[in-house]
Amino acid sequence: MADTKPKKQPKKMTRRGFVACGATAAGLVGVTAVVNVGTNMFKSAIDHYIGGGETIITNAPGSESWDTAYYDQQYRGRGRATEEAKQIVVEIEGEGIVLLKNDGNALPLASGTEVSLIGRFAADPVYGGAGSGTVDPNDCVTLHDGIVAAGLAVNETAYGWIAENYANYAKANITMDNPNTATYYIGEIPWADYSPEAQGSISGTTALVVIGRGGGEGGDLSLDLLGTMNDGKHAAFVANDETANYEEGQHELELSREERDLISAAKEACDKVIVLYNGSTPMELAPLMSGDLEVDAILSIGSLGASGATAVGQVLVGATNPSGKTTDIWAVDFTADPTFGNFGGRQYTDVTNYYAHNYNGSVEDATAYFVEYKEGIYYGYRYYETAAAEAEAGNYSGFDYDEAVLFPFGYGLSYTTFEQALDSCESDGETVSASVTVTNTGSAAGKCVVELYYSAPYTAGGIEKSAVVLGAFGKTALLDPGASETVELSFPVRQMASWSSDEGGYVLDEGDYVISLRSDSHTVIAEQVVALEAQTFKTDSATGNELANRFDDLTEYMRANCENLSRADFAGTWPAAAQDKTAAECGITLEEYDYKQHLGDEPMPTTGANNGVSLIDLRGLAYDDELWDQLLDELTVDDMTAMLNDCAYNTPAIAHIGKPATSEPDGPAGFTSLNGATGNCAYCSEFVMAQTWNTELMYRMGQMVGQEALASGYNGWYAPAMNTHRSPFAGRNFEYYSEDPLLAGKIGAAVVSGAASNGCYAMIKHYAMNDQESYRIQHLCTWATEQTAREIYLRPFEITIKEASTEMKYISDDQGTVETVKMPGCTAMMSSFNYVGTQWAGGSHALCTEIPRGEWGFTGCIITDFNLYGYMDKNWGLDGGTDLHLTYAAMTPAFQGTGEASVVARLREASHRVLYTVVNSNAMQGMAPGSTITTSPSPWQYGVWGGSAVLLAGAAALGVRCYLGAKRNKEIEAEEAAEKK
Repeated sequence: MADTKPKKQPKKMTRRGFVACGATAAGLVGVTAVVNVGTNMFKSAIDHYIGGGETIITNAPGSESWDTAYYDQQYRGRGRATEEAKQIVVEIEGEGIVLLKNDGNALPLASGTEVSLIGRFAADPVYGGAGSGTVDPNDCVTLHDGIVAAGLAVNETAYGWIAENYANYAKANITMDNPNTATYYIGEIPWADYSPEAQGSISGTTALVVIGRGGGEGGDLSLDLLGTMNDGKHAAFVANDETANYEEGQHELELSREERDLISAAKEACDKVIVLYNGSTPMELAPLMSGDLEVDAILSIGSLGASGATAVGQVLVGATNPSGKTTDIWAVDFTADPTFGNFGGRQYTDVTNYYAHNYNGSVEDATAYFVEYKEGIYYGYRYYETAAAEAEAGNYSGFDYDEAVLFPFGYGLSYTTFEQALDSCESDGETVSASVTVTNTGSAAGKCVVELYYSAPYTAGGIEKSAVVLGAFGKTALLDPGASETVELSFPVRQMASWSSDEGGYVLDEGDYVISLRSDSHTVIAEQVVALEAQTFKTDSATGNELANRFDDLTEYMRANCENLSRADFAGTWPAAAQDKTAAECGITLEEYDYKQHLGDEPMPTTGANNGVSLIDLRGLAYDDELWDQLLDELTVDDMTAMLNDCAYNTPAIAHIGKPATSEPDGPAGFTSLNGATGNCAYCSEFVMAQTWNTELMYRMGQMVGQEALASGYNGWYAPAMNTHRSPFAGRNFEYYSEDPLLAGKIGAAVVSGAASNGCYAMIKHYAMNDQESYRIQHLCTWATEQTAREIYLRPFEITIKEASTEMKYISDDQGTVETVKMPGCTAMMSSFNYVGTQWAGGSHALCTEIPRGEWGFTGCIITDFNLYGYMDKNWGLDGGTDLHLTYAAMTPAFQGTGEASVVARLREASHRVLYTVVNSNAMQGMAPGSTITTSPSPWQYGVWGGSAVLLAGAAALGVRCYLGAKRNKEIEAEEAAEKK
């Protein structure tokens, strides 16, 4: 039977249907456009976190067989390199631990000794620091495991209870540049809160009491805990059970009530009490030396890194003999230090509407702060040793060194004893040379640090001089009992000269210079007088370039506005505590930078030329080689601005000159990151590294960092940090080596040279005088005399720039001949957030150009610290001598005036410095002269493109639907019209 059901008639597409389809299609196209534009804008940031494209090198015909392996990559995977690096960490920690006290030979412990690891930090150790020094604790050896591995038996009852409960007790949390969310709790667990089982379990054991103090980027330690809690600026730091025990004036670096109670309980119950100080800044430990809280032994173990805890166990049992020495003075009372009242910053109350907005849209308080180094050169051991000398001379009544100082600079005990003999000490007028024989007179093998100091003649009212200054140091190999080693030390005579702003150079006064061999900064073993004639040095020691006053504005400010501490009258010139004041009364003004007011008369450089020169052709050539001009002529303005303006942890590629993209991770103690684990090794803190006093070991550490770079595809490293331990309260002391510029400079130069030997350019930071974290991004004007700046705070950078070096391979001709050339090891620096005087450090021509490049001979590049702040004007940096901007171009303004000859000339010179750094690095691995490069798309881009294709296909489908709907509507309308007829 035939189907008689009526045929279904097609329906017209409604207006709502058209709107829905059209809007959805437009939305899909819009989303696609936004995603593609947005990911393109933030490509460098996404590459950093997810991974970028691969650089593909195509070598010129005939050069395929040339040896372009400029560096010996020893590890074919990041994991293998990291594991090897962890062994270096064990070695560094073992030599960097300082034995501060060891009464009755309490240490070493016999294998199998039962120990009670107690204190919050026994289960929650300090491995690194907050911010760029962040360490992944999940990849670290715990103190428990390190001690067990050494053969000691850990009381698991007490340790287990602590491990389960420590998280219930708030501890300090430095949040970067946000005091409102920071806290300063010590975090120790009250002994009364321990379970009865845990308390009883420690009886008859050896107590290992772990006292910890952390640190972090963007915040300092509290100088007054109650004051900080109640100042209205720290909303998260609220009262709790711990704060109820705070006393007036108590600071973060003295023992808390809970720590005192813990030690008292350990003394009552345990056979021995050994304190492990797990912190990377000095602490007030005098109560542990005598009296009710006296303990048997103290070890300064610093921040442990990935595997340092293994070395702690080895030192405890004597498998490693501690040979570390302090790198700072450990005073009895930190509040009596000359820096105490002038640390942290005060406000210029009349500065308003000054850089009111940041690049990230956040509102600034639009004012300015200041810190004044009124103590001048008299800080740390330089103050305490000079005060002792003046007191002994009858010029400083009431000062008692033994009451003021707990542990001198350069102090450390051993499980053995050494005898040091000053065999000879002489000067030829250019160099001071000394020969020291060290003999192990004890019963255990060990290493000994040899310290040579000088004392220059001082005249009251003349140039300020410390009574004691470190001149040179060395360290023996491992000496068996009875064995000896002769250590040869030397340093230039001009190192003993002092900067004179009156002369605009370094002045060596005539007179007797006492060269002393000491076991620490205070204890003299032997000394020799060297008579020297007066000299004035007005040219640089390395380059012969002319010296001159570069910071007259700083010196004049200090003379006009501050009582500067003087050896002539310590009591009468003691630094008054800083108070808020106005810029006007100090005779200064702060003006926002306007590039138009700073244009020079430079001619417009050539750009976009086609000279056929590639970057690899410049490898191994001098910075001022004529071929550089031909290469730089090839750059376009867009090439230069793109390379200099988008440099967060990378520099972009410039394919047409053969410059590859580079990768430059952060991390003061290895390639670690505040943004997440990198899979690389976290080294122990720089504080511990310097306590080794071993430049050979630190060179090997730098080499290992370089090997990790080769294995991980890194080229640069935002490290090491070279600032000075001006105050123990500085939040980033864990990132910095020492209070002493010579020690910091020598250690830094060794690390930088080691990294450079494997092609990794270390970007030493934070240049300069970034010695505190408070107010660092709020226009912190840092003031010091030029003498103080040059002799103390710039000196570590100067030493590293001048002394770091490497032997580098390059191809010298068109036959593929490989030669080596000695090159500077330090080819990169990072400037700092703070101001030097009224100039942002990165924009200071004196700081970034005149001194390092004009005097010291630095030929590398300078990058900013992270640039999200309005005052870090890119043209200001360009004018001052900063080249790269650690930022994302999409988040910050572009360079201004790129059509001006003056700006283009500065972009060209900045590009020159960056390209010089890159070409003489491992970024050129595998490239021969004539090579070309291409960069494959980033893996994530395929996902973006694939997703875009799907979205566009959806939009197209909806468009087709609209088209077919419109066509159908017309057909229906035509049929309806026909039916009506």
